[in-house]
Amino acid sequence: MKYRIVYDSRTGNTQRVAGAIEKGLAAYTGAVCRIEEALEQGPDPETDVYFVGFWNDKGTCSEGVQAFLSRLHGTQAALFGTCGMGSSEAYFRQVEDRVKALLPEDCGYLGAFLCAGRMPAQVLERYRKMQQQEDSPRIRMMIRAYEEGQSHPDEADLTQAAAFAAAAMERALAGKPNEKP
Repeated sequence: MKYRIVYDSRTGNTQRVAGAIEKGLAAYTGAVCRIEEALEQGPDPETDVYFVGFWNDKGTCSEGVQAFLSRLHGTQAALFGTCGMGSSEAYFRQVEDRVKALLPEDCGYLGAFLCAGRMPAQVLERYRKMQQQEDSPRIRMMIRAYEEGQSHPDEADLTQAAAFAAAAMERALAGKPNEKP
């Protein structure tokens, strides 16, 4: 069974997770590419399982990832991503639900791995300016999320991503996707 890891990474966080997923899939035959290349080439007819990575863009994935996901007819897909705004499981589930809804109905869904991710310094600068104008609980929460995300993805996140990938591939081999998107 062939896999392909396709990812979109703005700051390098999702690229690091893609590397961990590749390590988790070392026993299988596959390839890794950035979203731009995947969009240009389109889905590979010989690929059975896609691991599609994204950075969280306002609660979902980028337009490029959205376009790629919509083309995965008749395959199986697992999602992975990094979220700069928090690391709560409830938030991760919301993001997962939005992104998996973009998969075609005939695509077997193998699950998702999401973790916190470091954001660029400009984001903190923007939050601090907002705080100077209005110091609200919401802005303080955004600053706290920024600070907490600075150490992610960490080694524990990368280890979990590799384990997730191996488990997803085992489900794919067994013909047991989690559910339809």
